[in-house]
Amino acid sequence: MLQALPPKSSVQQDFRHFLEDVYQGRSLQAFRAGQGIPLQPQVIWVVARGVVQLSTLYPNGDEALIGLACASMPFGMPLSLIQPYQAIALSDVDLMRLSLGEVQQSAALSQEIFHHLARRLRQTEAMLAMAGYRRVEDRLRQFLLLLQMEVGQPIEDGTRLSVRLTHQHLASAIGTTRVTVTRLLGKLKDERWLRLDGDRHLVLLH
Repeated sequence: MLQALPPKSSVQQDFRHFLEDVYQGRSLQAFRAGQGIPLQPQVIWVVARGVVQLSTLYPNGDEALIGLACASMPFGMPLSLIQPYQAIALSDVDLMRLSLGEVQQSAALSQEIFHHLARRLRQTEAMLAMAGYRRVEDRLRQFLLLLQMEVGQPIEDGTRLSVRLTHQHLASAIGTTRVTVTRLLGKLKDERWLRLDGDRHLVLLH
């Protein structure tokens, strides 16, 4: 189902250089893995390094993953209608804080933000399409392939996911239980579809 996207490293580098040139002297804000990121109505964050988990809560308290903001991707309350809307650093991250007014007043910045919002849109559409699979195993495979495109690092025998995800993260993303994810990951390991490396990062095998 998922189609490979063009290499994103050069695009991300271009946007980072653009931000550095335009906002010289403005320091990045660092957040540690697991730390919540404050969200305000007029603030847009741009990821310089790391991955941010975007999620919401159902009335029963269950959490639902609604997206991952990776390098160069913008996120924030002005870009979402979801309530409640929360952002948590999935890894150690460096973020640049921009006001909505800054984005609106700069044609060049608005164009760059639009370009990387398109990446978020493709990711969201992939997650919506993934939800249509009846079999939980198929949803898990599709989500792991999406992660491969977003946060994958090529290595000798496959692609290493640069962010370490818990079984609960995966369960929230595909609408199942942690126990089911644990069982299915074991099955995929037995099939040599994936493995864990020494740091317990998932590796999708060739």
